[in-house]
Amino acid sequence: MIDYLLYNSFCAPYIPQFALIQTANIIYLKRLLRIISYSVPFKPNMNGLSSRTGISLNTMKAYIGLLNDAQLVQLLYMPGKGINSLNKPEKIYLNNSNLMYNQAEENVNIGNIRETFFFNQVNVKYKINASADADFLVSDKYTFETGGRNKAGKQIKDVPDSYVAKDNIEIGSGNIIPLWMFGFLY
Repeated sequence: MIDYLLYNSFCAPYIPQFALIQTANIIYLKRLLRIISYSVPFKPNMNGLSSRTGISLNTMKAYIGLLNDAQLVQLLYMPGKGINSLNKPEKIYLNNSNLMYNQAEENVNIGNIRETFFFNQVNVKYKINASADADFLVSDKYTFETGGRNKAGKQIKDVPDSYVAKDNIEIGSGNIIPLWMFGFLY
């Protein structure tokens, strides 16, 4: 199904016509998406990724930019680095957690799903960066760590304005917020 969608919905109209690449190179875009889907979450090693996909380093950076422009992936940067083609993103996420099930099938990692969901929902209205202390830094002020029901939040206990976005809970308390509530931001 994803092969059909990528070729007919995304790649055929967008990439070859507007990015001036050959239609035959769509396979490399699909390879990139698959690698990102399997990763937990994907921290890019550009040289390693280049050799795994068979794409030259400069072309791969351009392809990642195209996937970002097409809103198939989201790039997470450290604060202060900005979105610039010269800077390597700290992490690469699929834009939507549902895409993981098409690409990675039964090998989907629940931690990756949580982080992808959080990033997708919050990034619509707020600036998100990678955090040195946790998963995300929102609006250069709020630190968020995502996790399951048993996530303790020990790593952020001394960080001001820090919160844990937990999955599989109905209600939160203190600095714990149910992950599902971030779906209302969209």
